[in-house]
Amino acid sequence: MTESYDAIVIGAGAMGSAAAYYLSQRGQSVLLLEQFELDHRMGSSYGYSRIIRYSYDHPEYVDLMRDTFPLWFALQDALGETLYHQTGGIDFGPADDETLLATIAAVGNSGISHELLSPQTARERFPQFSFSENFQVLYQPDSGFVTASKAVLGHIKLARAIGAVIKDRVAVRDIRVSADSVDIATTDGAYAAGKLIITAGAWAKSLLGRTGIDLPLLPLRCQLNFMAPADEHHYEAERCPVWIAHVSSLYPETLYGIPSHDGSGFKIAFHGGPAAGHPSEISREPDASNVAAMRPFMRAHIPGIASAPVRESRICLYTQTPDEHFIVDAHPEFKHVVIGAGFSGHGFKFSTVIGKMLSDIALDGATPHNDQLFKISRFIT
Repeated sequence: MTESYDAIVIGAGAMGSAAAYYLSQRGQSVLLLEQFELDHRMGSSYGYSRIIRYSYDHPEYVDLMRDTFPLWFALQDALGETLYHQTGGIDFGPADDETLLATIAAVGNSGISHELLSPQTARERFPQFSFSENFQVLYQPDSGFVTASKAVLGHIKLARAIGAVIKDRVAVRDIRVSADSVDIATTDGAYAAGKLIITAGAWAKSLLGRTGIDLPLLPLRCQLNFMAPADEHHYEAERCPVWIAHVSSLYPETLYGIPSHDGSGFKIAFHGGPAAGHPSEISREPDASNVAAMRPFMRAHIPGIASAPVRESRICLYTQTPDEHFIVDAHPEFKHVVIGAGFSGHGFKFSTVIGKMLSDIALDGATPHNDQLFKISRFIT
């Protein structure tokens, strides 16, 4: 027997959990499907924290954050718990770095509060860091982090309270799309709905293939490292900002980090990693060479953690698009199928507004939020 809903969401990570919440808010009967357990470690949404920031090198993202922050505050109020932790944030690197200059320009043109600091002033304000004399430092006070797993589970909790049905450990076997409905075959039975939202992270490409669309989505294996310095007190969220180092001319990739909180350790990672054809091909075993590759950066710019042991390392997946912009759009052939994919390692901070945008597109055919960067048409010829 087939169970029917107004909307089915595939994937209960950051975007899918938020989409299920906003669909439920609008009176839809919702089924949220997750192939693993809720808050699993196999994808992109698990963990202590993700950076939240206005500081972007593209003005559309700066503007989208204006829509996002109020939704995080509303979600906190609904849950009665804190998800956003304000630490302030710094972007730093050589003064002529193109991405740093673009970030400074986008923030400056937006009117968002910020400061440009000399290396000396920045060292005095943030003694955990060492800035080379040719560096420029952008400080933005609203930056901080969102508690990732708590946010995902919070959206799910509220969706369930409104009436959404949540099924984890249920894998999708097939998707059949007709003119005005979808039928989903799963390991738990058959389901049907008038609307389908696919937010399956690194598994999205293969699922979308069942709907007749091939999108350039590439899973990346990214390693997160949590350091345990002897004087961890100085690297905790109360005293240390989130940070992004624009040093791709000096190191293989951009580096970023988040201060320690609730015993997490000081987070440091490369923004990126090796690609794979499918997430099943990705090793989940952390690689000691990843940390070793960052030690020269630590010695030069965060000396207090340079010799610190690693408290924990784990693998997180990015699902990259060629331009690193998201896909948030209706299927080009089936407008009742909506896709949230390719968040390229920088989507979590927007997840609550992305969930709303997906629900808007599914129910209204459009969203009031600016989604011009996120159209599927840029990949369809």
